[in-house]
This record gives sequence, C-alpha cells and structure tokens, in this order.
Amino acid sequence: MKILHLDPNHEVLIHSLEKLGFQNDEDCISSKNEVLKKIHQYNGIIIRSRFPIDASFLEHAKQLKFIGRVGAGLENIDVETAQKKGIKLYNAPEGNRNAVGEHALGMLLSLMNKLSTAHDEVVNGIWEREGNRGFEIEGKCVGIIGYGNMGKAFAKKLAGFDCEVVFYDLKDLPSDPYARPVSLKELQQKADILSLHTPFTPLTQNMINKDMIAGFAKPFWFINTARGKSVVTKDLVAGLQSGKILGAGLDVLEYEKSSFENLFEEELPDAFQYLMQAKNVILTPHIAGWTIESKQKLAQTIVDKIRLDFG
Repeated sequence: MKILHLDPNHEVLIHSLEKLGFQNDEDCISSKNEVLKKIHQYNGIIIRSRFPIDASFLEHAKQLKFIGRVGAGLENIDVETAQKKGIKLYNAPEGNRNAVGEHALGMLLSLMNKLSTAHDEVVNGIWEREGNRGFEIEGKCVGIIGYGNMGKAFAKKLAGFDCEVVFYDLKDLPSDPYARPVSLKELQQKADILSLHTPFTPLTQNMINKDMIAGFAKPFWFINTARGKSVVTKDLVAGLQSGKILGAGLDVLEYEKSSFENLFEEELPDAFQYLMQAKNVILTPHIAGWTIESKQKLAQTIVDKIRLDFG
C-alpha cells in the first residue's frame, strides 16, 4: 500500500509506517491541482491542514482507503463523502491534549497575574506593584465548554488549584474526578473563568457572541485554545471594553486561514488591532498543541490507529 504525506511530521510517522510495510512518498510542495493528478495512485493520505480534502479531491482518489489527519479536528475533510466511499478517517486528539491543557492553564495564570504587562513594564524601567496586583484561581468557578480530550485535559490541570470546575457538553457525559456537568445556563451563572474546548462545527461557529457574553452573570476571564471562528471578535472586544470580559487568552483567531499557518493577508480589522494593543489580552499563533512532545505523540497516535486496521 502506498501513502502520500502532504505535510512534514515527526520522523517516527514514516519510519513506523515503513516497518508496517507501507511505501511512503512525501510531497509537501506541490499545489492541490498537481496532487490531484497523482492521487489516484495512493491508498492512504497523511495531512495536517495544508489544503481541504473536499468531495472533488476524493473523487480523484480512486484507491484511497484512509486519511490520517495529524491533529485534533477533521473540519478540513469532507467527512460525509469520505464515509460514503468507505474511507477510514483518523485524527489524533489524544496526541496533543496534554499540551493544550498546559497551554490553556499557562495563559490563564499569565492573564490573572498580569505577567506579560508586568514584564514589559520592568524591562522599560517601570516598577509598578499595586497596578500589577493579580487574582488567584483558588475559590473561583471554572466553566469549560466542550468536554472531550482537550477539555478534560484542562480540567485535570486544575485539580490542585482548589477551584470548582464545571463543564457543558452536547453529549450526556457523567461527572469525573475533575469536573461535573451542568447546563449552559448554570455555567453562565457560576463561571468566573470560561475556557473553550469545542471542535469547529456549524453549531460552534460564532458561539461566543454578544448574546452568549451577556448571558454570564459575572465578569469572567476567557481562554480559547479551540477554534478562532467560534468567537465573534468584535463582540469579544466589546466585552473587554465594557469590563464583562476581564481578560482573554487567545491561541486561535477568527482571521486565521483554514490551514492555520497564516493570518489573512488583507488589512487588519479594528477588532484585531484592539486585541494587539490591549494589556489584558494574550495572543499566541495556534500553538497550544504544538509542543516538542506532542509532535511525536500526534504522529505515533496516527501510526497506532492505522496499525489496528491495516497493520
């Protein structure tokens, strides 16, 4: 069986697949149209987010048996068409869940303790203690929306902070040692901190909007390591300006390209310019799951799943 690798990944991926007897070809440069001309030769594809695997692409992939997506979500793949064609789909949320949990916690601690602004002030000769007085997580309620691999990993990281952790999920999930399920309304009533851990679907697009923000009973801190398009940025900015949102840690942005490799190329909108200047906002370039360790874990997870079906 032949596999086409469309993005660079950890070396364990190709080495392990070779040991399983697969022929591995790499093409991380050719355009989508160029790949279309040869995709009929391959039984498997390994991709991160270089370009969408849509219905047209799948029509050309006559011998395709599986697609491995080295990442958490499958939104760049036409899942319905793939399933109709009997193509197996593998993703790897287990591979970077710990990294995402740690990153979300790091953002939260940095925001609540004003670490970024305090650092900037000190290196510029400003020694301001009272203005940089922080807040503690202890005793607060953390609300998690989306309690899959990522949400559970974040909740686990909070176990030593003596805080209450609740979650809302569309699935009927039970309590675990780290969090308990509540309705969305109860989460909005209780939460001092909100962390988003949902996949990108039509239901989660623009989920964090002015109505959702207004529904929270208290001002809250907001962390997003999920998907940028789940947040209406101008409504988030309005929440920051009004004080309803105390601070925001954003690893993902509404303006990202679907490959996650770049922001848009047009002029930056006013809302994003505000985020770049705000002292109570931390921005990172979609790297929550992007650690040295997770790179190998993601690759190994895909190998393990392929081995079960084709090894």
